[in-house]
Amino acid sequence: MAKTHDIAIIGGGLAGLTFACLAGQEKRLSVICLDQAPPAQNNDLRTTAISYGSRKILEEAGIWQNLSTTPCAIEEIKILDGDSPLLLDFLKEEADGKIFGWIVENQDLKNAMMKTLISLNNVEHRAPVKVKDFSVDENAAHVILDDGETINAKLVVGADGRNSFTREWMDVPVRTRNYRQRAIVFTAAHENPHDNIAVEHFRPEGPFAILPMADSEEGTHRSSVVFTEHGPEKNSFMRLSDADFNAELNRRFPENYGRVELIGRRASHPLSLVHAASYIAPRMALIADAAHAIHPVAGQGLNLGFRDVKALADLVKEAKADPGETDILEKYQRARRFDNMSMVAVTDGLVRLFSNDRPGARYLRRAGLKIVSKLPAAKRFLIGRAMGDIGKNGG
Repeated sequence: MAKTHDIAIIGGGLAGLTFACLAGQEKRLSVICLDQAPPAQNNDLRTTAISYGSRKILEEAGIWQNLSTTPCAIEEIKILDGDSPLLLDFLKEEADGKIFGWIVENQDLKNAMMKTLISLNNVEHRAPVKVKDFSVDENAAHVILDDGETINAKLVVGADGRNSFTREWMDVPVRTRNYRQRAIVFTAAHENPHDNIAVEHFRPEGPFAILPMADSEEGTHRSSVVFTEHGPEKNSFMRLSDADFNAELNRRFPENYGRVELIGRRASHPLSLVHAASYIAPRMALIADAAHAIHPVAGQGLNLGFRDVKALADLVKEAKADPGETDILEKYQRARRFDNMSMVAVTDGLVRLFSNDRPGARYLRRAGLKIVSKLPAAKRFLIGRAMGDIGKNGG
């Protein structure tokens, strides 16, 4: 007779692994993480801006301590619009001297998660495995793999991304929007240091973000870049030679970075909005991109997911016996709904306002940012949202 786990996690990405590590801190819980990717597959070129609040979650999960490289602190954030001068500047002094966040390479972050997970005797990681179906009864959910094996759990957590099979099986209505944009992500080397400054430059074709990374072992100054574009793929900057791509980079980077050039490969990701009408079903819950995938314009997608992870993990650890009982799932949804809906609305509004070069929109956003710059309370509110340190249970 198959063993029934307390929790089965579908998906072994950054959110799913963090939930496994955080829930696994409660030794009485039996946790299994089902990962479709092969164990050695970790070729993610992206970096993540880990907010102040998310770092605390990763520390609690025992992950932050296992990073092999030193994350690069963000001490200042500059907002620019088109060819205008600086519109908004967030300084760490305005955040009580706290760091806004840290830039971490996704590969290093996942490796740290795996190192933590392996150290937890009550957590199992299975890969590669593919989920074919589910069934749910009063006492458990049943995860049916494509090889015919069935894994039983009191709670199934869908952490399988924006195209979530778990969400599809739950038959949850979804709000979607195709932004008709692509994010080109890569690492750039630059002649001068970045001084721990992150830059968000709103351009008509989409945001151009420069995120400070730690220098390489050879001392090369580096930044992670998210280069948003739209239009036909045949005109994509992905199709340019490295020399032509570097020329475009140097046209877009602020002059104080000096000469800039691409390091390594480029990767392109289509951008869209996905938001589930419900995060729960009997004995099932959705977290992170499976529940809400947003535009990277504010760099908050994974941080939002980490707040889901924290909220649900706290609730299942507090549960006396059954982590999948209806009351726990309803508490989770109530805890996360407002925060997620707010960030969906904010990021969607930013994309509409800033990926628009009509004179009226340009005037409106510049006037709005100038007003914010003169209102300390408004700046403190935005800083608090960016830092992600917004209350108990991540909500």
